[in-house]
Amino acid sequence: MNDSPGWASPGSAASDGKETAVPRPSDPQDGSGRTGQWSSEQPPPGQWSPPSDSGGRGARPPAPGRGGGPHRGWAAPPPAAKPGIIPLRPLSLGEILDGSVSALRAHWRTALGFSLGIAVVTQIALTLMQRYLLPKPTSVDPNATGTEALRQASDSARSTLVSMTPVAFLTMIGTLFTAAVVAVVVSRSVLGRTTTLSDTWAEVRPRLLPLAGLALLLPLAIVAAMAVCIGPGLLLGSGAGAALALLGSLAACVLIPWLWVSFSLSVPALVLERQGVVAALRRSVKLVRGAWWRTFGVLVLSQLIILLMSMIVSVPFAAIAVIADGTSLSELLEGGGTASGWPFLIVTGIGDVIISTLVYPFFGGVTALLYVDQRIRREALDLDLARAAGLPGYGENHRS
Repeated sequence: MNDSPGWASPGSAASDGKETAVPRPSDPQDGSGRTGQWSSEQPPPGQWSPPSDSGGRGARPPAPGRGGGPHRGWAAPPPAAKPGIIPLRPLSLGEILDGSVSALRAHWRTALGFSLGIAVVTQIALTLMQRYLLPKPTSVDPNATGTEALRQASDSARSTLVSMTPVAFLTMIGTLFTAAVVAVVVSRSVLGRTTTLSDTWAEVRPRLLPLAGLALLLPLAIVAAMAVCIGPGLLLGSGAGAALALLGSLAACVLIPWLWVSFSLSVPALVLERQGVVAALRRSVKLVRGAWWRTFGVLVLSQLIILLMSMIVSVPFAAIAVIADGTSLSELLEGGGTASGWPFLIVTGIGDVIISTLVYPFFGGVTALLYVDQRIRREALDLDLARAAGLPGYGENHRS
């Protein structure tokens, strides 16, 4: 961001493979044998004195795990500065989740306003596709055996893949655009600043074209991975094809999550660092490297929370939709598919809009705070943020 120096791309950051080692007293920095940035007059080894107590005797800190509070003369480290929604230090899981909720609660008009508009447009497109374009799911005879059962399973998998791909594509686009807006909201909230709809739009608008490219490239990468893994088996359409598709599905279960986590921080990098599409993807991979499993765990937990929220909202709307469509539950189950009448699509669409309006910003906030956390851990972004927030003791308030 223009007024937040810490968001600029660090250039020679640690995550870019250009680390600068921190000099130690014992590490010579030049040919003179003197240590760089340290006084050459070091105390003799073993003759330093720890903080003393009131009696003048040397005091030792309490042994770890033996109880007792801090010893006199040994002060506890000061708490991290917290100008906004998070403390400026490496974040815990709870702080990431709570920070996302806090940012949305503080700026709900901005975040939910954009999210509602994106959810409505996305859901209208999905409803029209479900009504006129997408094929109905292929039913499977439970009594079929042998080759026939494998053929029906292959046909059902192909039909499901064709139906789910456009839905997943539009859902990902909606998620990415909302994440871009929420990244700006979170970046202001971290510094303890407020933002409005107009301010947020002014930040996001110059990045719309690169964001559109990223929104197209990410789904295409996932679809291409699925096609490479599952496509050959589905094209064969026989028993051997079904077995090959099963093996490909197992490979896709490994490849797609790896891509998802590795590219998960690309939106904040693209919006906050003004990176290009390919550069944002590379930046995300570098930030996630070495913390893939931690990032994976946070993202999966946030998805489980989203799934729970979605079920709480969607189940009542689905029941109302079935009643409004005039289809009994037994007929719906026997048909092997879903109702597709306008009452059903409209009612479920309203429920989906409510869900998307709530969960898109939450997940975007988690992603943005993961990005902040990784830069704090790898690049000491907390110092830049404290300086940008105007905290005393951190040098200049702004850096050009």
